[in-house]
Amino acid sequence: MASMLDRVSARHRAMVGPAGAKGTFVEPPFWRLDALRQALLGSGAPDREQIEHEFEGYVAGAGKANAVVFSCNYARLRVFVDVQFGWRDRADGQLGPFYDSPDLALLRRPWPTGSLANLLAWMEMDATYAGNSYITWCDDAGRFGRAARGPGRRLVRLRPNWVTLVIGSHSDDPYALDAQVVGIIYEPPVSGIAGTRTQPVLLLPSEVCHYSPIPDPAARFRGMSWLTPVLREIGADLAATEHKAKFFENGAALSTVVSLDKDITPEQFAEFVELFKMQHEGPRNAYKTLFFGGGADVAMRGVDLQKLDFKAVQGGGETRIAAAAGVHPVVVGLSEGLSGSSLNAGNYSAARRNVGDGTMRHLWKEAAASLEVLFPRPSEAAELVPDTRDTAFLREDAKDVADIQFRRAQALRSLLDAGYEPDAAVEFLRSDDITRLVGRHSGLFSVQLQPPGTEQGGDPSSEGGAA
Repeated sequence: MASMLDRVSARHRAMVGPAGAKGTFVEPPFWRLDALRQALLGSGAPDREQIEHEFEGYVAGAGKANAVVFSCNYARLRVFVDVQFGWRDRADGQLGPFYDSPDLALLRRPWPTGSLANLLAWMEMDATYAGNSYITWCDDAGRFGRAARGPGRRLVRLRPNWVTLVIGSHSDDPYALDAQVVGIIYEPPVSGIAGTRTQPVLLLPSEVCHYSPIPDPAARFRGMSWLTPVLREIGADLAATEHKAKFFENGAALSTVVSLDKDITPEQFAEFVELFKMQHEGPRNAYKTLFFGGGADVAMRGVDLQKLDFKAVQGGGETRIAAAAGVHPVVVGLSEGLSGSSLNAGNYSAARRNVGDGTMRHLWKEAAASLEVLFPRPSEAAELVPDTRDTAFLREDAKDVADIQFRRAQALRSLLDAGYEPDAAVEFLRSDDITRLVGRHSGLFSVQLQPPGTEQGGDPSSEGGAA
């Protein structure tokens, strides 16, 4: 395995060459640049996988420039970080109770000033804008991965656009069926300090938490950002916001047409236009009374925002962005979700459950499985699983859990009254497998659970006479 890693690492450095300069976001929109970049550069070497888009472009062009994207991302993030993780042993396909281990202390305090919530926030941010998140260890001696065992050992984030997945197989064919990720290379760009360059770091897959909740169907091992399918919607929402701003900048009207006398000179026309713009354009000059002379005539062309049904047009795009994020518009607080009496009708509870059961539980399970590689398992049957018992977003579900437990207790009582052994009854209710009750009857009948023919004591009247 070591020689294979050396070969793919050397091949990677030979193909990459000098690191490029730091990318910046410019117009036209970043997704057009991505399309051009892919057309010119192709998908890269077959034994490497990187994120397919400009990471900084997604951050600057969507996350920091679009309120809907930021709101959806923040709605996901504030629920995603409110979870704990613990070990549970799986026996007969069922998970047992939660328990802790000393190694999980690093998960709860990943770096000196950080918490589990900070770590999960970084994972969610990277998954949103890059489709992938990478976490490993480091220490104060500058060692990474499993070699980081010295003072200051902590978890550290690998910026996803500086990470390359190296693919290998037994036959060295990256397209073979047994191909897998054999190495992860972290390669930042030139630092700019005297043109120095940080040396690439090669890590084993077992040394890196790779969190990618949405697989990229065009790749094999990398993930995909949920922003990618809605880039057009994001662009349309940005254009709609700009249109709204221009509407107010231009006197709260879509189009003002001023007709002048045909005998006016070009010099007079230019002077009139400049004076009109200075006195009547912009929101500060909106709704002022217009006074003209010399045959000037003003007409309003087009329609206003109400006639355009602007709210419905922009609201439809907001809903599609929220759907791609996996968060209901009601939970995010978007206009379409809050219209009418949806909250009063109890739709928020249904929306919350949709987000909790349909999106967050999936993300938590993916995060737990990804983080598990960083911590030694206490036993072969142990699994790192999310613990949502204290998650505020799911607190209303506690009533449903209590109702289920009450019904199980009633079913357990019925089984015990029917004479089944207590352990067999618990196994049946836990596994939902009725065959667990076969051959496990006590032979006693209900209520008193005494053998058939057993008398219930002497005659009370005779006892009284003897006294």
